[in-house]
Amino acid sequence: MSAEKPPLGVFGAGWVGLVTGACFADLGHRVVVRDVVAEKIEALRAGRVPFHEPGLAELVDRNRDRLTFTLDADELKADARIFFSCVDTPPLPSGEANLAPVWSVVEDLGAPEGATLVMKSTVPVGTGERISAELGERIGYVSNPEFLSEGRGIEDFRHPDRIVIGSAGDEHGDRVAALYEGFEAPLVRTSVPSAEMIKLASNAFLATRISFINEIANVSEAVGADIDEVAKGMGLDKRIGTSYLRPGVGYGGSCYPKDVPFLKLLAGSSGYHFQLLTAVIEVNELQKRRVVAKLKKHLGALPGKTVALLGLAFKPNTDDMRDAPSIVLAARLRAEGAEVRAWDPLVTGHPELDGVAIVPSVAEAVRDADAAVIVTEWPELQALASTEVRDAMRTPLIVDGRNLLDADAARAAGFAYEGIGRA
Repeated sequence: MSAEKPPLGVFGAGWVGLVTGACFADLGHRVVVRDVVAEKIEALRAGRVPFHEPGLAELVDRNRDRLTFTLDADELKADARIFFSCVDTPPLPSGEANLAPVWSVVEDLGAPEGATLVMKSTVPVGTGERISAELGERIGYVSNPEFLSEGRGIEDFRHPDRIVIGSAGDEHGDRVAALYEGFEAPLVRTSVPSAEMIKLASNAFLATRISFINEIANVSEAVGADIDEVAKGMGLDKRIGTSYLRPGVGYGGSCYPKDVPFLKLLAGSSGYHFQLLTAVIEVNELQKRRVVAKLKKHLGALPGKTVALLGLAFKPNTDDMRDAPSIVLAARLRAEGAEVRAWDPLVTGHPELDGVAIVPSVAEAVRDADAAVIVTEWPELQALASTEVRDAMRTPLIVDGRNLLDADAARAAGFAYEGIGRA
């Protein structure tokens, strides 16, 4: 193994760990990925990636000679001296981050001579300083937050907007920076707390944009403006741009729903009341419930009505159901007495969808339904406003939670149509 391509160890075979490990293997590194879940490691050894991410299964298969999957921490440490922590940090009931998996990484790492621990797991600001104090002089610590988006993780790894490296300005930061040589992206060298804050602040800002445009959409709908035209006009301002200006039923997934409360809690613990983030969270929760109001506007009381939820994953090109808006929508609809039928090309079941009939096709989902709700903007749904769907439904009503369809075309096809922020 050449000095330019040092072997790497990855703690955690979740989404971040596998994308990180497979992409570094594709760059020529030998990578050992360790997890504590035996079923996950067995699946990976057998060539099965345990979740959907476009291109990842092929990337893992192409680099199988450079990728090792193990349950043994000692095997991870046999050759590598650079170790990535990619374990999840889910929220506790208190809203704080569960850092037990991160501290397990520190314990399992031990004290290999000359090692560098690289934190890709999202952690509250100050975590790195506490870990560094625990590691002492024996191991270097670097914060290297990930900015990968599910559904395009490999592309985001290969073509990042920026690479952030937080360290004490020592050789360990240089060692991690060297891993990204040849990447055409700005390299931000900073302190560990600043790197941790960059990650949390970035996600909080994107979540704020989503909640803001949803609020503008709601007002636009009330006053007769069209949010598509409003967002276009806003986005042409170079100070604003077009990203994250699409209204919808609210954000979900593994990042924003936990990182925004993390930052709000961090601010509160530091004596500062972060009022803006309080509003962002509230708007996001209320946005999901506006769909129910749109349905009742057309259908009246919902007992005895059948509603088809089209799309369950929190976004297209993933099967991730963490904090998916579909879960809240299904629960609210069932609480209102509606029968809920659902379709998704990747999600075939989920424990929080108890009582929801998940069917294998859009046609089956809409048959005799009183309404169809687009929850996830899957490409298959772009042709939803068809004669076949209209004739199959008991009531041809579409609530477009992602503004995926052309409103005029849907109405011309004989549907009652409700978008988000469309007059």
